[in-house]
Amino acid sequence: MTLTQNEKAARFRALHDASATFVIPNPWDVASARILAGLGFEALATSSAASACAVGKKDGALTREEALAHARLIVDATDLPVSADLENGFGDQPELVAENIRLAAHVGLVGCTIEDATGNQHHPLYEMDLAVERIAAAAQAARALPFPFILTARAHNFLFPNATLDDTIARLRAFEKAGADVLFAPGLPDLPAVRAVCAALSKPVNFMVGITGKSFSIPELAAAGVRRISLATSLYRAAMAGFLEAAREVKDTGGFTFLEHCPSTAELHQLMRD
Repeated sequence: MTLTQNEKAARFRALHDASATFVIPNPWDVASARILAGLGFEALATSSAASACAVGKKDGALTREEALAHARLIVDATDLPVSADLENGFGDQPELVAENIRLAAHVGLVGCTIEDATGNQHHPLYEMDLAVERIAAAAQAARALPFPFILTARAHNFLFPNATLDDTIARLRAFEKAGADVLFAPGLPDLPAVRAVCAALSKPVNFMVGITGKSFSIPELAAAGVRRISLATSLYRAAMAGFLEAAREVKDTGGFTFLEHCPSTAELHQLMRD
């Protein structure tokens, strides 16, 4: 079965419109995307950090062209709808963010996230007015597309010092008013903060699992009001944990007991089947 971009977009929108909480895992290559599809997940998202790590680079080091080329690989790997982590939109100005929404659609994506982090350690967040203008421009570009493109706006306050929940909620409310379809604040410290964010907004909230001590179960997040759960680099790091354990066993002890826990190649190919 091969779905059109419009059909994928409709399925992605339906997941957000439904009442059930869903998980949108983050593959880093074609094989991981196909395995996740084989396991029954209904949508996928790229992770900027996992995408960069997979080619030996740090998070934020991929160019726009590299990020979009990687996103196209994930899009073409399965029939699942795919959203991309486009970081800060690869440009400060609203018109550049809007241009990248159009480019994202061109490579087959049906959604993306845009964050309010500048990449400048001295001024880590865009000033509120500019942050809102950037989301408004992205929303306008998304609405001009011939299919429902899901725009997620990210408030990164809690990834930097001196964050407050009030400021985070203020940013998310402003992004919602500017036209974002989904709101997202990575690094929320606890479940009461998650509940407060969800209660303050009328549109779906995404929660990022992946920070030790600040990741909660699906039932807990669903009860808090979260609609969508992403995994960031979690699965990539879990895969690397197994790789490192096996490689260190071979290097340090000459043993191969890791093979007792490995799926067979045939099992992996079975999951990767279309």
